[in-house]
Parts: sequence; structure tokens; C-alpha cells
Amino acid sequence: MAAAGSFTGSAGALAHLIPRPTQTLFQDNYLTLADLDFTQQFLPEVYEKEVERYGNRTISGFLRMVGAEMPMASDVVVWSEQGRLHAAYDPVVTTATTVIIPANAAGGNQNVIGPGATIVIASANGLVVEKAYVQSVAVASGIATLTVTGYATPAITVHAAAKIFVYGSEYAKGTSNAGTSVDAAFEQFNNKPIILRDKYNVSGSDTAQIGWVEVTTEAGTSGYLWYLKSEHEARIRFEDQLEMSMLEAEKSFAADGTTPSFITPVNADFGGGTQLTGSDGLFSALETRGLVYTDSNFGAAAGLEDFDTILQELDKQGAIEENMLFLDRATSLGIDNMLAQQSAYGAGGTSYGVFDNSEDMALNLGFSGFRRGSYDFYKTDWKYLNDATTRGLVGDIEGVIVPAGTSTVYDQQLGKNISRPFLHTRYRASEADDRKMKSWITGSVGGNYTSDEDAMNVHFLSERCLCVQAANNFVLLKKVTT
Repeated sequence: MAAAGSFTGSAGALAHLIPRPTQTLFQDNYLTLADLDFTQQFLPEVYEKEVERYGNRTISGFLRMVGAEMPMASDVVVWSEQGRLHAAYDPVVTTATTVIIPANAAGGNQNVIGPGATIVIASANGLVVEKAYVQSVAVASGIATLTVTGYATPAITVHAAAKIFVYGSEYAKGTSNAGTSVDAAFEQFNNKPIILRDKYNVSGSDTAQIGWVEVTTEAGTSGYLWYLKSEHEARIRFEDQLEMSMLEAEKSFAADGTTPSFITPVNADFGGGTQLTGSDGLFSALETRGLVYTDSNFGAAAGLEDFDTILQELDKQGAIEENMLFLDRATSLGIDNMLAQQSAYGAGGTSYGVFDNSEDMALNLGFSGFRRGSYDFYKTDWKYLNDATTRGLVGDIEGVIVPAGTSTVYDQQLGKNISRPFLHTRYRASEADDRKMKSWITGSVGGNYTSDEDAMNVHFLSERCLCVQAANNFVLLKKVTT
């Protein structure tokens, strides 16, 4: 009796194949092009090894290279920085017999010049210079008026904008009540840590799937992972964001740009009603307290003039001699081209003191050094400024010049002077809880039974802030805004 019909489903169509319990090659378990529909639906061709199309994707490492991480118990860190030793004011207004010091001529500091002082008066461009003796001082509404007599001629030059500094004093014999008592000048700064959180979630059902892929991680390890692969990427992404937040964080201000304000989340799950103040990151600190150098193409067309301009400013700030340059690719190449044009490139030797005088160590870390004047610079590319998903997407910052070494400041919590790296991270920690980098698992999957949720949640948390001490020793390189 002839068959009334035939099977056309996948089972009938593949009746010529014999499945094998092992991954072994036989002539009767080979899928041919005739079985294309089956392979497209059920057995796609999968390369086991994951292609590293972006290379090492992590951008962290900058703070580990130039700073340190230290615990703190309070929710605010406060430090004091020394003020200038000598008295100088810019700008001031002069008449034939007076020097008028506005309240903001020295960043809001009060006048410390008294009668008997001898001063240097210079025009705005510094080319017209004369000396004068201070006869008397009157202060009203924060404005100090110095009555002066010039040494070369009694009347001094009239300037709508001038600058002055004290170089000494002169008194007659037998005088009393001489000199002006000046308290040590200092500035106090503070920063507050921010709480960073993230998590990775996978359902219990998905953890049972067999879908292994051979991977190589940024840490150099390799193996077969599936849902842990995503958890690992969530972890390194969070670690990157810990550093990125220390670079990009900004304090919240009101419309006037100076009065502290607050951001209040409206979502109750994210602390609705709680006031967030932000934090002072590297770029924010350098914009307000550091040196900002703007140029259309740093280190290229202008040649060494760019560096000479920066060196002159560093001299004014009393900066240390060893500095590290973290640059984007275009700026790094521009400096390479600039140095290549110098016939004496490399002549006289370059100090590798910051690398224990080891040239190999400096080069292994990606640094190349050169000397200009009395300053040593160690240059390296900064991946954060090149990556297309971070600052490489923006392009306004060309690099940062970071001083190598430590600064001495007065710690309000310890009540004494301490030495700290110019750039360092403080994280909340105590004997009960270390919040440098916390990780914990909740749910009902993976051996943890903390809730009835059929999932595994891997949580990440950190509470930290960045301390940028002596920001006047840093230089932020920015492109000209158009």
C-alpha cells in the first residue's frame, strides 16, 4: 500500500543524519548546504573566540599612575594651602600721589601694605617701572588708598591699570611703631565624596542556558564565560567610571555660578528629596584654581613658543621642575614634530628622576622625556582623551600637565602638616565598612538566597572624592573655543 503522504518538517528532512554524542567528525553527521534552513534556525556558525575589535577598552590607570588612594572617615575633606610670601596687587589704579587697591586686586585679600613700605609700581605691560615710598594708608569699604611719594620724582605716573609689589621699607633713626604685622596667608579648600553605584542583573532562567564563548579580558585572563562575561564587563566599566567621575565631577552651583546649590532627585528609588552637591573633579578644579592654557593646536605650528609661555607661568607659580604630560593623540604628535625640528633634540640628557633615573622604566610606562629650561617633561598618550566613547568624543581638552612629587599642606582632621601627592583620591572607610570598592550579590540565584527574586543581582558601590592640591602647579591644555 502506497504511503498517503510524507513528512516535510525538520525531523523528517534530517532523517539521513545520525546525531553523535561527542563533537567528532563523521560522514553521517555533517550538515550540508541542503540543510541550510536548519543551520540558520538552530545551529548558526559561531566563532568560539570573541573578536577584540576595540583592543583594551578600559581607560583607567591615570590616577594610579600619578596619585594615591587613602581612606577617610568624615563626609568632607578639608585642607589648607600656603599663600604667597610677598605682597603684590594687580590691578591697581594710580594718580600722581596715590595708589588705589580695589578689594579684589589680590583675590579678595585685604591690604597688608603699611606706612614706611617701599613699593615697585609698574604699568599694565610691565614696561614703565618706578619706585615709591608709602606715606600713609586709608581703608574704606575694602578699598585701600596708599598715599605715596616717588623716589625719582615726587609725582608718580598715572595708570588706569597698574600693578605693585612691596620690596622693602625705609625708616628714619630712632623711629618706633615701625613695620606692619602680617598674618600668614593661606587658603582653605574642601571636597565632598560622591556615592557611585551600579549593578548587573541576570535572571535565574538565563543562567541555565548553555551558551559559552571563549573570551580574553582586559586583565589578561582567558576562558569560557557566558553571563559572568557580562558581569565582568559591568565591573570593569564601573571601575572606569570611578576614575572618570574623579576627572569629570563638578560641584552644583546656583545661577550666579558661585553660590553652592543642590540637585534633588525626583525619583524616590534614587534618593528622591535628598540633596546632591556634586564634587570637585580634576577638570573642574583646574578650571577654577589651576592654570588653563588655550591654543588652536598646542605644540605644532607655534613650536617651542607654547612651552616657553607655559614655563614663564610656571616660574611665577614656583612650580616643581618635573612634570608629566598626559595628551591626546593629535597633541602628542604635534609635540613629537616640534621636538623633531630641534637640532639639539636629546642633547644634554634628560633626567628620569621621577622613574628612579631609569630610562627603561620611563619608556616601558609609555613616557618619553625632554628638557626645556630647568624643567623636565615626561610625555605619554592618555587613552581617556582618545577613546571615542569618552573625551575623544568631545575633543575640547588636549591634555594635562601634572607635577610629579608631593605637596605639604595642613590637614584639618589630623591637626598637623602632612605630605600628600598633588593628586590623590580619598574614599570612605572605617573598621565596620570599607567603601573603596564594595561588591555584593542579592537574589535567589548562584547560591545566594536573600529574596524571592528569580535573578542574581551583582551590586557595585564606592564613595570617594578627588583632592587636587596646589592646583596652580597644574596646566590644563584646551583648544580655543570657536
